[in-house]
Formats: sequence, structure tokens, C-alpha cells
Amino acid sequence: MTSTLDRTFPAPASRRAERVSETRQPRWRDRLIDAAWLLPPLLIGILVNALNLGGSPQRIDDEGTYTAQAWSLGNLGELTHYTYWYDHPPLGWIQIAAWAGLTDAWDRYDVAVIAAREAMLAATAIAAVLLWCLVRRIGFARLTASVAVAIFLLSPLAVQFHRQVYLDNIATAWLLAALLLAMSRRAQLIGYIGAAAALGVAVLTKETYLLALPLVAWLMWRGADRTTRRYTLSVAASVLGLIGLTYVAFALVKGEVTPAPGRVSLWDGLAFQLSSREGSGSLFDPESLMSRTVGLWWQLDAVLIVTALAAAVAALFVRRLRPWAIALLALTAFMFRGGYLPVPYVIMLLPFAAIVVAGMGQRALEALRSNAVLQRFTGVALASGLIVALCAAGPLWAAQLRGFLLADLDRPLRDAEAWMTQNAPGDARMLVDDAMWVDLVRSGFDRENVVWYYKADTDTDVQELAPDGWRDYDYVITTDSMRTFPTEFPTVRQAIENSAVVASFGDGAQKVDVRLVDTDQAALAQAADGDLYAARSVAGQQVLRNTDVGVPGEEQDLLTSGVVDGRILLTLGQLSSSGRIDVADLAQLEGDPSGVHRQLVVSAFAGQDARGDAAGADALLRFYESLSGPLRPVSVERGDAGVVITFSPDEPVDLLPRPST
Repeated sequence: MTSTLDRTFPAPASRRAERVSETRQPRWRDRLIDAAWLLPPLLIGILVNALNLGGSPQRIDDEGTYTAQAWSLGNLGELTHYTYWYDHPPLGWIQIAAWAGLTDAWDRYDVAVIAAREAMLAATAIAAVLLWCLVRRIGFARLTASVAVAIFLLSPLAVQFHRQVYLDNIATAWLLAALLLAMSRRAQLIGYIGAAAALGVAVLTKETYLLALPLVAWLMWRGADRTTRRYTLSVAASVLGLIGLTYVAFALVKGEVTPAPGRVSLWDGLAFQLSSREGSGSLFDPESLMSRTVGLWWQLDAVLIVTALAAAVAALFVRRLRPWAIALLALTAFMFRGGYLPVPYVIMLLPFAAIVVAGMGQRALEALRSNAVLQRFTGVALASGLIVALCAAGPLWAAQLRGFLLADLDRPLRDAEAWMTQNAPGDARMLVDDAMWVDLVRSGFDRENVVWYYKADTDTDVQELAPDGWRDYDYVITTDSMRTFPTEFPTVRQAIENSAVVASFGDGAQKVDVRLVDTDQAALAQAADGDLYAARSVAGQQVLRNTDVGVPGEEQDLLTSGVVDGRILLTLGQLSSSGRIDVADLAQLEGDPSGVHRQLVVSAFAGQDARGDAAGADALLRFYESLSGPLRPVSVERGDAGVVITFSPDEPVDLLPRPST
């Protein structure tokens, strides 16, 4: 029989609550301390990445492709804006489309790529939080985790690529989640299933992330409980395999697994990525793609590249950091295998670089505090190297980040889009950089008339719409990507060669030219037409005798030599009947083989200044915009020097009376 004294009564509810509070309070306190360390570098880093998101860097073709594919899902009900050919799994741009759809991003931005860049910002923020947690789980201090986040978010190399629409940014967040879950100690089966699922999503977002499989697998193997290791790893492997098979199942449902005439296939897509794609060449060949790619990385942040690789070598001797150092060095070595090197490949390296650099910083401090002489010597050497790197990074990062925050490198593209919207006919067909595709389609141009230049020679559906090749296009809008693209695309090359620049925006690598295609090669025919030159010469002499037309002395010889477009001469005569008109400049169009001056700049009209927003410009704009038929110019725009009127290269040959022989 149990006595009353031996009985155990439950504690009162208030006391139980106190005990629960006592056990929970330290945990909540730890969470608050974690947040205090995480939030400053996270918020500063995201702010730096978000400011001037649409200004720098300039949009590029790859960004436009992923953006157009994501936009097509929600707005066209199609997986891509062209035929899907299994070049990448579609999960990456499905996630971009989901973000844009949930946040109404497409409608919040005039430039579609910026909406997609916002999705990159969200993915980068998630990746930064996961990186902080991962560094802590490895066993490093909060300060070290915060330094890793700062490196991951604030390196100019990171800012450049985190801002751009690359599927790698989304895949990085999933990879970090996989690594974090692979280090689970409690509820290990659930953790490993989550790690396998996250890695599977990362790979289906960007297939190159399969390279991280050995690290994830090793972390699972090392951390798995020996009594359940075989079971937990088998389940995780099954989950990863099932996720990968969904891509095969997708192709199987569409009947596109194996090659067949007239259709795309998963096999062809994989073969292109793994074997048939042209390699990037040698790092030591300055003309190779690899040299240019690595050169871009080096230009953005040479300090981080050198520091991370040096830290990785040193980290091989630090147990906690060894797997992360091996991963970084192995991924770096993989670049030199001789295959294709994607420009955004560096994005996958950034979290590993941040871990080893920050981790070696803590290791240096620990060595300096050691009582052992050798340890202190090691600490001094490590600390000295990191201090040198910090001193070198300071001015470099400041200059680079200032450019990201202030430069408007994308303005030439926006100006070119606005020019097309204002000046090109609604039914015009054009070859464009994919970065502009969505914007031009949304502005009213038919999607079949806005052709991504890459598809002009590679997509049979596009070729069927242009049976005469380059002659079926009215405009080519060239960017740096198009100007430096390989010449094995004859339609694009011939369209550029047979076109003249009618509007140009920006300079250097950011330059964007709007080129009008001379489909009938009229300019070449005019170059050999001596009578046409004589007719222009006679008309030009008549203009010079008109006292109401002011032409600078250096431009007068152009009028008498017959190299000024007849439409300019006729409209000057018409305008002079309403008041004096002063010519500021006469210019040739770049790419016009005739050498005829087809661009007119008027600085004053009827006694009023026509430069900039001056009142005299309004009458000129109304006059030239009212013209139709053969006299209608390609564009009429305000400029700092005056109103700029541009005529096409296909000048009507019967516009001016021919001199009698």
C-alpha cells in the first residue's frame, strides 16, 4: 500500500507554466540574439542589391529569355515563348512566374526583366538566411556567420550576378537548404528526405547543381546514425531519384523522350548540354569564351577570387572547413575540364567562398588566442593575409558598389524600346535581343513579328514565317550580345550587313542601335545612280540660293555635291515658305553604303529656338509627323542640338526631276 507521503501529485498549472517558461526563455533569447546578428548584414545586403535594380547592370539576352519564358506561362498559357526544346528543365522559370503572379510584378514594372530581377532578390534573401544558419550549424560563431552573409551579399561579383535573372540564383537557395537539412541531427529521416527533395528541386532548377551531390551525400553519410544509415540514405536516394524522374515523365507524356524527325526531344537537349555544345576554350586564349568569362569575374572582384581560393587551400587543414574547401576547389577545377563554362557558374561558388573566407577569419582569431607558439604564428599569418585582402577589397568594393547604385546602364535599351514604340509601324517585323521581347510584345507589336535573333536561324517555325530570310525583316535592334555573337547565323548577319542605323543610344558595350533593313538594297542601287546625284546637286544649289534657309559653311559643299537626301532638300524648301529655318547638321546613317546624308538637325525655325524643349521644336515636329507617303521620315525627335529628322535609305529615285542630258 502506498502511503500518502509516497504519492506524487502533479504540480499546479502555474508551476508547470513557470517550468515551461524557464525552458523556453533561453531558446527565445537565443533566437533574438541570432536575429540581432543576422539582420544587419542581411538588410544592408538586400538594400544594396535592391537599389537601382533596373539601372545596373544592363539587361542581357539570357535574362530576357528566362523572363520571356516565365511571362509566357501566365500571359500566353505556354511553357516558353518559342518551342520548348529541353535545353533546361522548366522548373526555374516556373518559380519566377509564380513570384511574379503572386506579387503582381509584371504589372508593377514597365520593363519585364526588372520584375524577374525582383524574384532573384527574393531568392537571394532566402539564400542569405540559409547561409547564416548553415555557418552556425557547421560550428562557427554568430559573427562568422554574419561575415559570411556580408561577403555573399556585398561582393561586387555577387551583386552583379544576384541582380541578374539567372536560374542559378534560385537553385542556390535550394542547394543551401539541402546542405542545411543534410546536417540534421534530430528527426533525421525527415531531414534527409527534405535534403534530397531540396537538392532535386535545385537540379531541376539548374542542372549544373547536380555537381553538389557528392557533398550532400557525404554530409548525410557522415551524420547518419549507424543503426539507421542504410534505411535513411535509401529513402533519401529514392526521393531524389523520383524527383529527377518527373522530368523524364514530363517528356514521356509529351512523347518527346527520344529523337524523331520534326520534333524536339529530351535526348537531344541532354546531348546538347553534355556533349555537343561547343566548349569555352582555354583560359590562356584571350579570345576564348572562358577567358572572357573569367575575365569578367576577375574585373568585378579579383580580391574575393584570390582570397577565397587561398583560404580554401588553407582550410584543407581545418577539420570543420575541409569539406567546404574541397567542394570549392573541386568546383573550381571542374571549370577547366575543357567543356562549356556558363557565365553564371560562379553563382554556385559564392556561398562556398563566403564560408571558407569567414571560417578562416574565425580560425585566425582562435589561433591568435592560443598559448601554443606555432598556433600563434599560424594565426598571425592568416590574420595578415586577411587584413591585406580587406584593405585591397575596401576601395575596390566601394567603387564597384557605387556604380551599381548610381549608374543607369540600362537606359539605352529603354530608349530603344521607346523609339520603336513611337516610330516603327505596328506591323513591322524585327530581330531583337531577347531582353526586349516581352516589352515590345506588351507595347502592341505582334509576337510573331518580334523575333528573338537566336531563333531566326534555329527555329523552323520562325523560318517558315520568314521564307525570304533577312529580307522579311524591317528592323534589327543590335546590342553587344548580337554584335559579338558567332557569325554562323546568316539571317542575322545579313540583316545587319544590309541595314543602316536610324537611331543609336548609349556607347561602348551598352550601345544599342536601331537599324532599318534595306530589304530592296535600294541604297546600293542609288550609289551607282549618277543621274540621282546630279538631281540632288541641282536641288541642293536651289536650297542654298534660298535666303530663308541657313546652312553652315562646312555643310554647304554637301548640298552642291549631291550627297544630301532629296527628301531633306524638298522639306527644307517647304518649311522655308513658313519662316526662316536654320540647319545645324547633316549626317550619314551608319551602315548606309550610298554615303548619302539622310539625317537633318534643325536648330531654329521661324525665329524660334528648336533645341531641346524650346518652342520652335513643336512646329517642326508637327510638320514632319504630318508627312506621309515617300516624304515621311523614319523618326522625328527632340535633341540637344535641335530637332533630329531621320529618313530611311530607300530614297524614292523619282522624287527630284532628273537633269536633261
